[in-house]
This record gives sequence, structure tokens and C-alpha cells, in this order.
Amino acid sequence: MSATRSLEYDVKDVGLAGKGKQRIEWSEREMPVLRLIRERFGDEKPLNGVKLLACAHITTETANLARALQAGGAEAVLIASNPLSTQDDVAASLVQDWGIPVYAVKGESTETYNRHVRTALDYHPDIVIDDGSDVVATLIKERPDQVKEIIGSTEETTTGIQRLEAMQKAGVLTFPSMAVNNAQTKHFFDNRYGTGQSTLDGIIRATNILLAGRNIVVVGYGWCGKGVALRARGMGANVIVTEIDPIKAVEAVMDGFRVMPIAEAAAIGDIFITVTGNRHVIDGPHFERMKDGAIVCNSGHFDLELNLRALGDMSEAPINMRPYVEEFKVKTSGKRVIVLGEGRLINLAAAEGHPASVMDMSFANQALSVEYLVKQKGKLEPGVHILPQEVDTEIASLKLRALGMTIDILTAEQIEYIASWETGT
Repeated sequence: MSATRSLEYDVKDVGLAGKGKQRIEWSEREMPVLRLIRERFGDEKPLNGVKLLACAHITTETANLARALQAGGAEAVLIASNPLSTQDDVAASLVQDWGIPVYAVKGESTETYNRHVRTALDYHPDIVIDDGSDVVATLIKERPDQVKEIIGSTEETTTGIQRLEAMQKAGVLTFPSMAVNNAQTKHFFDNRYGTGQSTLDGIIRATNILLAGRNIVVVGYGWCGKGVALRARGMGANVIVTEIDPIKAVEAVMDGFRVMPIAEAAAIGDIFITVTGNRHVIDGPHFERMKDGAIVCNSGHFDLELNLRALGDMSEAPINMRPYVEEFKVKTSGKRVIVLGEGRLINLAAAEGHPASVMDMSFANQALSVEYLVKQKGKLEPGVHILPQEVDTEIASLKLRALGMTIDILTAEQIEYIASWETGT
């Protein structure tokens, strides 16, 4: 499908569409599960007439999700969930080749981002796919009359689910929302293997430094932190973990990592990577203690994990050393702190995000969550929901089939044994 003259959009340059289409089709080769879903959607049209707003990283993988939803009959509009996560050629191709309205430009200002959120809401969506719950929050705060039009939403970030749970607790979440991030075929793989690899990829592309022998401080040991720590150790780094959760801290110790408070780690780290989803986990006093030339970056959802305002106040005007590399010189000590990707997602700011093969399962969850919301319209209670276990298992089974692998199945005798209390050991 080609874009018509009447199609509204805001992308950097539609002329980039040719390159974007090639890259979208390349990533599709690594997304067999989503391809199978797209083919079924094309036959069954389960989303016919559904208006859908997707606030996501506009990457080749997201483009293939958009294609699947469109094949199912959805009328989709896409906006960027992060100012530096858009791949401009992909945005152009979605407009030109598939006729999908896209409002996303890499490097867009916060003002432009907020304008895009409101422009997309003007489409009056039935379903919202959200990364971080900004769209849902804006909808509830600014457009209460429009909330009743919503069938439901999906959310695939830890930060976004935390915000949704806060909305539910406050009594303002009046429609169902699918916690895609809680699906096992999402966070076990996307957060751990995807974030682990793509974060280091972003750091290396931005800086071209050797990681072996460096002290890398991973702030947060959730699924993303686990992935980053494991991959960094695999590259020969000395990994230090900081945590607030005693259980996760013990787990990090048992996994072979040093664990200490960020105030202590600040003085010995060479590279700092935040993956918490929380605010100012690296703050002014931590910047003060860092070595000369310490590198700081973020792979959590928002740039506020780093208190860059405090760093700016205590430093001279930053110098752009390379693309996505800024050097701040602390006034009191003369030490330099290097910030990557403006504190935004380094794996998308300086690299291409998660590999397509891992996003295959994440976006399969998104597509099937949208279908589930449509099929369950009017039946689900407001609040945060988890996709049924059988759907999770179906996605894993499809992935195994695509990989050409098979697994064992229980015999009738084994099924009877594990279901019975009468048979002894």
C-alpha cells in the first residue's frame, strides 16, 4: 500500500522509505512467530474496524508489529515513545509503503513528543499500545470524556506497569490493561537477552571503547540488569551491582557479582548503566565522586534515571565529543563525566535496539493481547491483567517450531502421576 496525499504524518523525510522498507523486510526474517500471527490475522481479520494508537520505539521490529495489526484489520497510528528511539527511515516506510500515519522524528523535542501524543489521541483510538504509559496518563488527566471510548490498553515496560498499578490503586484506571511485560515470553527473553546485548552494543557504537578489564556498575538487578551484567561479564568486564532489594542483591552475589551501594560504587566505576525505571538513581553526589572520564548511560525507560540537571548545574557547558557522547567538566574538581545518548535509552539512541529474534516474542505478545482485548470487550474488569498462560505457552511453542526444535511431552502415566495424591513415590 502506498501513502495517499491525504495521509497525515510527521516524519523526518518520506524519501528515506526505500531504505526503511529493506530494513523492515530484513528484520522480518528473524520474526517467524509474528509472521505466523500476521498470516492468521490476514485470514481471520479479528481487528476489523478497531482504531489503534501505538506509542512505541519506531524500529524495524515495531514496523512488523504494525504490519501484523494492519493485516488483522486495525486502523493504526504510531508515535514514538522516546525522543531518540525513532529510526527515521522506518517511520518513512510505514507512511509511504503501508499507509500508516506516523508521528515520530529522531531527536524530537519533549514539546514535539507531547504534541504527537495529543495528535494521536485526536484519532480517538479504541485500543492503546503504550510504552511507559504516557499516553494512558495523558488520556486520563486531559481527556476524561474520551476514556469511555477505550476498549483497553497494553503495556510492555516495567515502568509503565508500575504507573498503571498506581492508576488502578488511585481508582482512575477505568478500563482493562494487559501487562505484556509480565508474560514469560516477554521479560525472560526481551529484558534479559535483548537489553543485555543491545545496551552493550549502544555503548560500543557510541564510544568504540574496550569493555574488557573495566569496572562496569549495573544499577538495578531486575531482568534487564541481569542481562546487562551477564553480557558485560562475558565481554571481560568486572561487574558491580547496586540494588535496593535484599533478595535481588543476594541473587547478584550468588551469580558472582560484587554488590555495594551506589555511593560506594561511584568512586570505582568506569562505566555506569542504569536499568531501574526509577528517578535519579545516579544523583549529584554520585557524579561528584566519580573518576575522571567516567562514562554514564541509561537503559531504563526514561532519562530521569540520571539527574542530568544536577550534573549540568555543577559542570561547565557540555562538549559534544562524538555523536551521542557529551563531556561534562565538574567545576569544583575538574573531573570529566561522559554522558551517552543524552541519558536516554542508549541501546536505541546509539544502536538499533533489541535484535529482531527476541522482539519476535515480545511483539507476538502485543499482537495477541490486542486480539484478546477485542474478543473480551465488555467482559474484563478495569485494571491490570496478565495474558492467559496458554497464550504464553503458544508463543513459546511457535518459537520452538520456527527454530526447528522439538521437546518432550508427558505420557498418560506421567500426567496421572503428577495430578494424583494417592500414588506414592
